[in-house]
Amino acid sequence: MSISQVEHQSVSSATSGHVPGTSGIGHLASRGDGPILQAIGLSKQFKQFVAVDDLSFDVRQGEVLGFLGPNGAGKSTTVGMILGLIKPSSGSVRIMGTDLAGNSAVVPENIGAIIENPAFYPYLSGRDNLRAHALAAGNVPESRIDDLLKLVNLHERSKDKFKNYSLGMKQRLGIASTLLTEPGLVILDEPTNGLDPAGQREIREIIPRLAEEGHSVLLASHMLHEVEQVSDRVMIVRRGKLITEGSVDDMLRRGGYIEVIVPDVDPEQAMRALRRVPVVEQVTLEEGRLIVVAPDDSGVAINRALIEQNMFAGSITSKHSSLEDLFLEMTDEPSESVKS
Repeated sequence: MSISQVEHQSVSSATSGHVPGTSGIGHLASRGDGPILQAIGLSKQFKQFVAVDDLSFDVRQGEVLGFLGPNGAGKSTTVGMILGLIKPSSGSVRIMGTDLAGNSAVVPENIGAIIENPAFYPYLSGRDNLRAHALAAGNVPESRIDDLLKLVNLHERSKDKFKNYSLGMKQRLGIASTLLTEPGLVILDEPTNGLDPAGQREIREIIPRLAEEGHSVLLASHMLHEVEQVSDRVMIVRRGKLITEGSVDDMLRRGGYIEVIVPDVDPEQAMRALRRVPVVEQVTLEEGRLIVVAPDDSGVAINRALIEQNMFAGSITSKHSSLEDLFLEMTDEPSESVKS
């Protein structure tokens, strides 16, 4: 395999905002305050099949955006359109405010992506493989390679041959290769797929660090708990359409409720008292427990309303749905696999 072939194994910056002589990590070029990526009314139709249907979203500076959807939801097609590999049927992609149509150079200048397992030379060390990728990209100092090996926790194994790396180490080296030219946006498609629990944890620890160093991250993953742990915002798509988006905390609160147990009291009487509380949206009775839909901080108001009616709560507990619960509720297609 030639060096020119290596260049095409991962989509990364051909020119960079890196200033030679700086330490690399933490020295991203200023990219302004607007979103680094905007998808505006993106649609893609293959004959009679609509893979992506009027999809709009943005990725903000320095955030991790989780991209979730069942199998066939259009995630891979969307990523292909963002990278300029698939031409949209309608809509547009703007990268750093520049329309991708007619400006394909904006992708390598600003985006690093792993959409499949990146290829490396098996008989070269991890460090020498990064040197080969750096040579293909151009204008990448040795100090940048050092910084990235530390970032992905491979510095002590950098002299080992690639063929002796574990799958998790290979994936981490792949992430490092996309960061050589300091892209503003990093796209990770199923980065923990096939890894053991230890390898998954290592990748989860790296992703927030990318955001801390100024990179934005678009994370497409079927590992819902993984997305929940590392994402700032999440968007859920189904059949090519955006179903919902928001911060992880806000989305989890949507499925939350407050469980109230009032012993030795007529439940109907307690329900009437709680329905008079202004912040309470709904009260239902399930197996002797009162299920109250209200903001998390409503416990004091709920307790006060009960006391005023000479009723005393045995417990008042906030409950939250997991992202997986919300995902299944939103997609509501149990026959589909969660994996994309």
